[in-house]
Amino acid sequence: MPRVAYFCMEYGLHEDLPIYAGGLGILAGDYVKSAGDLQVPLVGLGLLWSEGYTVQKIGDDGLPRDEYFPTPRDVFEEVAAEVSVQIRGKQVPLAVYRVAKHVTAQLYLLEPRKPEDRWITRRLYGGGAEDRVAQEIVLGVGGVRLLRALGIDVDVYHFNEGHAVFAGLELITEKMAAGASFEQAWASVREQVVFTTHTPVAAGNESHRVEMLIDQGAGLDLLSRDQLVRIGGDPFGMTVAGLRLSRVANAVAELHGHTSRRMWKHVAGAAPIVAVTNGVHPPTWQDARIRVGYSGGNLWQVHQQLKRELVAEIAARARVSLSEDRLLIGFARRAASYKRSDLILRGEAITPLLTERRVQIVFSGKAHPADSEGKRIIGNLVNVSRRFPESVVFLENYDMRIARLLTRGCDAWLNNPRRPMEASGTSGMKAAMNGVLNISVLDGWWPEGCEHGVNGWQIGSGFEGPGQDEHDLGSLNDVLLGDVLPTYYEDRPRWETMMRKSIEMSQWRFSSDRMLEQYYQDVYRVPVRTSTAA
Repeated sequence: MPRVAYFCMEYGLHEDLPIYAGGLGILAGDYVKSAGDLQVPLVGLGLLWSEGYTVQKIGDDGLPRDEYFPTPRDVFEEVAAEVSVQIRGKQVPLAVYRVAKHVTAQLYLLEPRKPEDRWITRRLYGGGAEDRVAQEIVLGVGGVRLLRALGIDVDVYHFNEGHAVFAGLELITEKMAAGASFEQAWASVREQVVFTTHTPVAAGNESHRVEMLIDQGAGLDLLSRDQLVRIGGDPFGMTVAGLRLSRVANAVAELHGHTSRRMWKHVAGAAPIVAVTNGVHPPTWQDARIRVGYSGGNLWQVHQQLKRELVAEIAARARVSLSEDRLLIGFARRAASYKRSDLILRGEAITPLLTERRVQIVFSGKAHPADSEGKRIIGNLVNVSRRFPESVVFLENYDMRIARLLTRGCDAWLNNPRRPMEASGTSGMKAAMNGVLNISVLDGWWPEGCEHGVNGWQIGSGFEGPGQDEHDLGSLNDVLLGDVLPTYYEDRPRWETMMRKSIEMSQWRFSSDRMLEQYYQDVYRVPVRTSTAA
C-alpha cells in the first residue's frame, strides 16, 4: 500500500481547535480521521494558525462581527526537526507540532519558530496575496522539507486544493539539484503527485503575479520565470499548476467531475480529472444513538430526543422556543450568494407556513471576514428571524458543534445552490446518516444518492440556465407543499421509512472510510501514464 503525504491548508478536527474555515477543512479532518481508523500509511501536513478562523457574533444591526482568539496549544506536541524556508529573501525557521488529540493518524502542523515571523500564520486566510503566498510556501515547501527531516519516505503526494502546489515546485528543484533537467524533473514529479480540485467557479481559483511569486521565494532558486509560467501560466494559477504537476486529478462528486473537465479543458498538459465523491466521518457526525435506534426499531423516538436537544440549545443560544412537534428544516452553509440561503423565503408561499408555525427553519453559517456580500446575506437571514421570531432562527458563530446538533436534530435538510456550482456539499451527507431527510437541488453529491420520495426529495429537476432561481423556487414550493408537509404531518410511518432509507443510502456510500478506500484503489494506485510535461 503506498505511503501518502496529504497537504491541506486547514483541518476541521473539533470545534475547540479553530484551524478550519469550512468545508475544505472539515473534509480534510474527516479524511485523516479515517486514515487513523483504518491504519493506512498516510501523513497529514498543515499549518498551525496562531488565531485560527474568525469567531463571528451578530451585532445589534444584524450583521456579523469578527473576533479572534489564540489557538489552544494543549492538543499539540512539539517535534524535534530542523526545517526552514526562504520567504522574501529571509530564512524562516519552522517549528513542527504533531496533533495529539482528535485524530490518531500522523498529522503535523508547521509554524514559524520566531515570533517576528508569525505574521505568516497569524490567521487562516488572513491578509493579502503576499501573505497567502507566504503561507503556501510554508505549507508546500516546508511540508516537503519536514518529510525529509523526519525521514518519512513518500510514494504519493496528495495536494488537497491548489494551496499546496509549491510542494510540487520543491520536488522539482530537489530533482534538478540532484542532476535532472527541468523536463526530467517535472515528468518524474508528475508520477508522484495527485491533485484534488474543489471550487467549480473560475473566479474562485487562486492566481498570482509570477513576479510576486519570485519575489516571495515561491519559485525557488533553480526555476526560471519561463519554467514557472509553463507550470502555472501567467498569472500563475494554483489550480492550473496543480493540474500540470499531477499524474491524475480528481473532482469531489460525479457531477463536479463533469463540471471540472469542462471548466479546465483548455489547460494544455493537464492531468485527467476523475471523480471521487467526498464522504464524512461517521464516528464524528452520526450520533451513536441513531445507530442503536436504526437497528433497534425505535428510530423515531431517538430522533425526537435529538430534536429536543437541538431545540434546547436554540433556546439557550437564541432565546427562541421552537416546537419539537413541528417540522424543523435546517440550512447551514458558508454565506455565499450561489448557495441561495434565502430561496425558501422568497415569494408568498412560505409566509403563512411560518406564521402558522407549520414550518420552522434554523439557519447558520459564517462569512469570510473580508466578504461584505456574505455578511449582507447573514444580515438578511437575521432580519427574517426578527420578523418571524417564533419560527425562524439564525444561530451565530457556526462551528462543528452547531453542525452536529443541526444535522442530528432537524427533521429535514435544505440545500439549494445554483446548479452546478456546489462541488460536493457534505453537510447533507451528515444529515442523511442521522435520518434527517434531504430536500436538495440535484447538485454536488445528491444526484448520486437521491431517490425522490424514497430517501429524500429533489428540487429543480437538474435545471440550469436563465430563470433558474424562479424555476427552483417553484419546484421547492411544490415539493414542500405537495410532499414534505403531508408526509411529515399525515404519514409518520412513511417519514420513518424514508429516514431508514436515508441512513441505508449514506452510512457507507458517503462515508470518509469509503472515500479513503477509493482514493487508495482508484487514485493513488493509478498506473503512471506516459507523457511529456508540455
